[in-house]
Amino acid sequence: MEARLLGVRLAAGLVLCASLLCAFAPATARAEAFPTRTVRITMPHSSGSGPAVFMRLIADKLAAAWGQQVLVETRPGASGAIAIEAVKNAPPDGHELLVVADSHMTINPALYKNLPYDPQRDFVPVALVFRAYFFITVSTRGPYQSVPELIAAARAHPGTISYGSSYVGSPSHLGAADFEYRTGTKMVHVPYKEQPQMYVAIANGDLDWAFSTIGSALPLTKAGRIRLIALAARTRLPSAPDIPTIEEAGGPAGFEFVSWIGLAAPRGTPPEIVRKINADVNQVQTLPDVRERMRTFGYEPAPVTPAQMAELIRSDTIKNAETVKRSGAVPD
Repeated sequence: MEARLLGVRLAAGLVLCASLLCAFAPATARAEAFPTRTVRITMPHSSGSGPAVFMRLIADKLAAAWGQQVLVETRPGASGAIAIEAVKNAPPDGHELLVVADSHMTINPALYKNLPYDPQRDFVPVALVFRAYFFITVSTRGPYQSVPELIAAARAHPGTISYGSSYVGSPSHLGAADFEYRTGTKMVHVPYKEQPQMYVAIANGDLDWAFSTIGSALPLTKAGRIRLIALAARTRLPSAPDIPTIEEAGGPAGFEFVSWIGLAAPRGTPPEIVRKINADVNQVQTLPDVRERMRTFGYEPAPVTPAQMAELIRSDTIKNAETVKRSGAVPD
């Protein structure tokens, strides 16, 4: 009797295992077969921007790994909404991907009352492509050549020290607003439609400072007209080891301000395809020529899992909502 019961249980177990294998097999096969046609990556950035130039390199590497063409299409405008709307309702099979920045996923929800997309509901996080760190940037001939000098002037003359950003509610704007809050100062925000104009204004002394990335400030730093005096991170960067952190330079302890670029897919994209794209993007970030290009732009690799990216979006959304509220930022 016991032997017969054992046999029944064993048979039932084998049937269950077979059922699970049958259920798992299509998903595995689907991931292994991906992609089956051209993959399109839509970007909310302009074609000549650093993220767009770098993403084309990533696309070339993925195309070589996948044996399929990977196209990068830039659709800037409306604070990212044009590109995001184009991908939001695309077939959720991994062949239509969207490049997103922290601004699109974690700042815009707090900045705009009628956002035409929901970052959590409409998309699934796929992979981070890089992190971009920001530096306090000043004129090489200006009066503020250190963080303490800048803070002291802002405290002594409230509402007179000016800082720039690419637009109201941009990461660089919110980073500077947080710097104001953490230093107990009040400064003047000056948004610029074109970043090159902002750096020229700093170099000419028309603007006191701004948060910038290495890549965007590179032309005028090479020309010796502006300089990076401190990094908004907890530790120094391998790509800029000689530049101290804001804390090391005499600013607020633990001050950190990081932006990021990643890939998202329409909600409903199969998890196994998301995991495959994630693994391949993370692998591409290890390639020597990709690392070298990252250093040129001042980017840092960001190999995380989809779950870790989702948690980053969640935590950044909370943090940025507080900063937007505190700054009183209202979009143009």
